[in-house]
Amino acid sequence: MSKRDYYEVLGVGRGATEDEVKKAYRRLAMKYHPDRNDGDKGAEQKFKEAKEAYEVLSDADKRRLYDAHGHAAFEGGGGAGRGAAGADFGDIFGDIFGDIFGGGRQRARRGADLRYVVELDLEEAVFGATREIEIPTLDECKACDGSGSSDGKRKTCGTCRGHGRVRMQNGIFSIQQTCPTCGGSGQVVENPCKVCRGAGRVEGEKTLSVKIPAGVDEGDRIRLAGEGQAGARGVPAGDLYVEVHVKPHPIFQRDGADLYCEVPIRFSQAALGGELTVPTLGGEALIKIPVETQSGKLFRLRGKGVKPVRGGEAGDLLCRVVVETPVKLTRKQKELLEQFEASFEDGREHTPRQTGWFDGVKQFWDRMTSG
Repeated sequence: MSKRDYYEVLGVGRGATEDEVKKAYRRLAMKYHPDRNDGDKGAEQKFKEAKEAYEVLSDADKRRLYDAHGHAAFEGGGGAGRGAAGADFGDIFGDIFGDIFGGGRQRARRGADLRYVVELDLEEAVFGATREIEIPTLDECKACDGSGSSDGKRKTCGTCRGHGRVRMQNGIFSIQQTCPTCGGSGQVVENPCKVCRGAGRVEGEKTLSVKIPAGVDEGDRIRLAGEGQAGARGVPAGDLYVEVHVKPHPIFQRDGADLYCEVPIRFSQAALGGELTVPTLGGEALIKIPVETQSGKLFRLRGKGVKPVRGGEAGDLLCRVVVETPVKLTRKQKELLEQFEASFEDGREHTPRQTGWFDGVKQFWDRMTSG
């Protein structure tokens, strides 16, 4: 079966430039690649045909032979025949798909991101604050403006010969990776800066003013773009992430938008009821204690919690009353309590929870002993 003209296969003219040949092959390869056409034999054949054409037309020597002699130039097992059956995939896919997926010449990466933990009081987290922080960092070298060069002169990297990548051969597999010498730029400085020794960065420390928005919570992060480490040889700096840590509060505990606190009361207050002043982050509030309030009862103060940093209504303050047993009683207080205790001739109606508990215990023992 006669082969199609390679220029016709790629859809380019005979005067097509190397870049035009590459773009044409990339378009066909993306369209007919087996991974995108599962089981389609026709697409697989077109992919192989395009690959064979590209291997010849992208190589100046092979293309010259093809233009002079056509397919006959490679009969006998050379040239394109080898390319179709066993091409160096590192060359083809590194050049073509590298432009898409980053396997070709790579730009030097930006500077590293930094993380800084800032400790806040609960009030600062709820209402917002401004903090001055000092961070160690690698700054752009002022002497060479981050270029790493003392005179601005650069030369082709001797390791990758200007390609920005090197090929690692392992048997039949060829893998390309960023050049470790030039970091993917393809060039190195000729005369390194004496201050930064060619790195383009120097160790330093800077002070930043960080505005903490109201409503932040434990673990929230504030991103400061470009305030991380300076990039090598003038590439952009990384970012700084300020992570929030909220210190424990002596009164309040936070759960999302809600605040919780425990309020100790005397058993006489719990029994007789009354009014009680409780603290909030915005001042004081009054709660009414109903008669016969039990320990652990929650009182909700709506809107006295936290307004979340991402928007929404403010949460609530939930006050849990805890009946406190009196200590260090005087003799008179003890006598009064004894008289009070003696007044309970039958305590069942006065202590329903205790009575229910004892009834449950009695039923339990009855079941245990009846067997």
